[in-house]
Amino acid sequence: MARKKSSGPEQTDIDMTPMIDVTFQLITFFVFTLNFSEAVTDDRIQLPMSQLAKPAEGPATNPITLQLMTNGKVIYAGEPVALQDIGGYLENEKRVMISASKEPSSATVIVRADGRSNTGDVQDLIKVCQEKGFERFVLRAEYDESR
Repeated sequence: MARKKSSGPEQTDIDMTPMIDVTFQLITFFVFTLNFSEAVTDDRIQLPMSQLAKPAEGPATNPITLQLMTNGKVIYAGEPVALQDIGGYLENEKRVMISASKEPSSATVIVRADGRSNTGDVQDLIKVCQEKGFERFVLRAEYDESR
């Protein structure tokens, strides 16, 4: 029996349109569900309640978020740091800003202090920031409608 010789492998084209469509749908889903404002929050911090609290008027310029815990430590980049050691981290922030041709005074330091933390610790944290050249501050609180 004679066999027919093939001229080579058959060419098949794969339609990639459905795969690309699903990929873009997944990307769109994750972009819409990701909440960037909660990316800098920490469950260990319970903000104080205030009737005077109001939402921010706009996005902070060059934000640096510092979260003060009840034990006096500051959460910086997700890690607890002693209050007396935060100056070194702020010095690094200052160097990075200067190397990017930005003034440290243009940065906004967002202070999220636990409502049970010492007022003196908040003042000390702001003082350290000022010594490093940071001048803009935003203090976070939760709005209390009951009062």
